[in-house]
Amino acid sequence: MNAVVGSHNLLLVTLDTLRFDVAEELAAAGRIPNLAAFLPGGRWERRHSPGSFTYAAHQAILAGFLPTPASPDGPHPRLFAARFAGSESTAPRTWVFDTPDLPSALAAAGYRTVCIGGVGFFNQQGALGSVLPGLFQESHWAPEMGVPSPTSFESQVARAERVAAEQPADRPLFLFVNVSALHQPNWFHLPGATREHGDSRESHAAALEYVDAHIGRLFAAMSARRPCFAIVCSDHGTAYGEDGYTGHRIGHEVVWTVPYAHFTIPAGHTTGPATHTTGPATHTGIPAAHATGPADAAHPTATAEDAEEESA
Repeated sequence: MNAVVGSHNLLLVTLDTLRFDVAEELAAAGRIPNLAAFLPGGRWERRHSPGSFTYAAHQAILAGFLPTPASPDGPHPRLFAARFAGSESTAPRTWVFDTPDLPSALAAAGYRTVCIGGVGFFNQQGALGSVLPGLFQESHWAPEMGVPSPTSFESQVARAERVAAEQPADRPLFLFVNVSALHQPNWFHLPGATREHGDSRESHAAALEYVDAHIGRLFAAMSARRPCFAIVCSDHGTAYGEDGYTGHRIGHEVVWTVPYAHFTIPAGHTTGPATHTTGPATHTGIPAAHATGPADAAHPTATAEDAEEESA
């Protein structure tokens, strides 16, 4: 990372609440082509989250404690680490900093640091919702980026495109995006579903397909002027009835195990629209959603009553 910091834009995307098993199945089935095109070997890496819900996980992630490889052969070297004596995961290639968190460290290194929030812990509507955004020089959130919005990620990407377009050519950008689309409620991403059907593993998968349909624009914006080092991961998973559990902030395998990838997007990368597989999946057990694009005017809209941000 010592050769990357300063020369590359940095993009950190947390796909809030995304389960590893769902992400893995959709990649294998060819249902997330924009993401899979950048995943090393076309596969997600299986990792363990540092927290079981958004606030805890992001306090760790934004201090340099990204999800840890889910294998017992550690310690696993970290990409970023605050300097402290006795660290077993700080390696020669680790970018070491002297501030309490990664955003302030990158700001000190000359980066413009920007947060585009999603779930309630980034909404700046109160003291708690201002802690994580407050780590950045700039932070953005609006209701259309939040959990109940069926077009949340499109709104986030549009804001990211504006941020990137405004960036001075001689200054690198660190952009953090907390993607809210996967978080409950997500039933409205599954064609034909209603509020009465509720959220499910199937609607969770449909939400990831929705994100995939638009994430290429984000990658293109962040690499328009210089190469971009990107980290795309989940902060935690969520349960849909496994062993009687629903939600997160619990110590369950589907919560602790998360998908992770990092990769470099070359400068000048462009993207075109991707199409998704339609019809039943052949081996995932998750029905495929229709090709997703801009929300239709007749698409169902969630209400405030649907939002259960980090309540599980």
